This record gives sequence, C-alpha cells and structure tokens, in this order.
Amino acid sequence: MSDISHVTAGDGCRIAYQFDSRGDNPVLILSNSIATDHRMWDRQIAELSKSFRVLRYDTRGHGSSDAPQGPYSLDRLGRDVIELMDALGIARAHFCGLSLGGFVGQWLGFRAPERIDRLILSNTSPYLGPSPQWDDLIKRVLRERNMSAMADMFIGNWFPPQMIRDESATVDAFRNMILATAPDGLAGCFAVVRDADLRRTNTLIRAPTLVIGGIDDTVTLASHSEAIASAIQESQLVLLPGVHMLNIERQASFLEAVLEFLRED
Repeated sequence: MSDISHVTAGDGCRIAYQFDSRGDNPVLILSNSIATDHRMWDRQIAELSKSFRVLRYDTRGHGSSDAPQGPYSLDRLGRDVIELMDALGIARAHFCGLSLGGFVGQWLGFRAPERIDRLILSNTSPYLGPSPQWDDLIKRVLRERNMSAMADMFIGNWFPPQMIRDESATVDAFRNMILATAPDGLAGCFAVVRDADLRRTNTLIRAPTLVIGGIDDTVTLASHSEAIASAIQESQLVLLPGVHMLNIERQASFLEAVLEFLRED
C-alpha cells in the first residue's frame, strides 16, 4: 500500500488515491464498485497504463479512504472526484466507473461536463429503488457490523457459480475486500444507491459515453444499461455474456471495448 496517497475532501474526509503511471498521457480515472477498493482494477492496469495515466481512488467508506458515519449522497461522492482532480491539478480526464462507480460517472457526466472527456459506465443503473430494500440493508449492516453475510450476498451477485467454484483465488480476493470494508462506509454508500435517480438527468450528458452491461447481471440488469444508453445522446452500448464484475469475468472483451472507445478520434 506504499503507493497510496491521500487528499482531504471539503468535509474533511480523506480520500485515498494511487497513480499507476506517469508521463504526458491522458488521465483515466477508475472508480470502484460498492464494497471493493481500487484493487478491483489490478488486472487491467498493465494494459491501460500503456496509453493512459491511470488514477485509481477508493470511494469514501472503502479501502484506505476514511469511512465517516453516513448517510452519504451521490453529490458528495461526485464532489470527492472533482476535489481529487483539483488537488492533483487535473483539468479534464476520462472516467470509468463500475457499479457504484458508474453512478458517480453519471453524476459527473451531467454535473461536471467540463471535467470529463470520455465516460465509461459499466454494470450500473440510473435507478435501483425502491428505498425499503436499501433501508433494510443499512439497518442490517449497522446492527450486525459483521461483513461475512454481506460478502456471501455480494459474491453471489457478482460472479457466476462456475467462477466461484473454479477460480477461488480470484473470488477470494474480492471477498477479502468486502470483509475489509467498514460497516459505516458500506451503509453510507447503500444510502447513495437508495437515493439516486438519474433517469432524467442522464439526458443532459453530452460526453461521448460507452455503456457496458452484463447479459446475466441480476443486480444492474442489461435493461438498465440499455436505458442509460438510450438516454445519452452520444452513447454506445456493449452487452457482454457475463454477470456483474465484467472487468474480471470477461476481462479481454471488457478491455477491448474500453480501449477501442477511448482511442476513438
């Protein structure tokens, strides 16, 4: 973790980040899913860093970032990214977010268009209500403060059964990230998903956007990806045969789609 640095957001929360490459290449920001951290992108760094200055960060409540008591808001998560860019002197960047990171990407697309060049929204949704299901999860994680059951839930939602059975080392790495997530941080971000509704504001996004969805995703359904793509004027849609963590399950296809999109003129 020696490469991890921190900036302090406007409300005093420390946000952890890591640059994986230097030089004059364009900056590509990677945003993690709920209950993971910047390491969820480890397998993509070697390829992405050939063409981009890759900037990873831990969403507040996750990894090496602070985990203040919630609830958090999508506005706050989005401003964390803007304040990180400001602190590092980054005027504009490409942004790729998966799941919760995709919610942040949608916010940036309509609230900070002057900061985003190209936008990649993977395995995400404009709306995952209604709220009672999220209220129940928030109460549960704050009451139990034990991430084992949450880990079972997430792993079952993220990977196909065969991968859970046959690629235990890969899946266990994600399980360990979940287990290390602070309960307050997870609850705070559950509130973000509970309260977010981007169905109307997505029509305001003007950045060239790639939407990636999993045909077999049971959380952020393929139809959610289709809805995002249909709302954004300059968008492309790629549906891959897979579940939720497509950067892992379908790494080659995921990277091919991302790099082809980012290299377009």
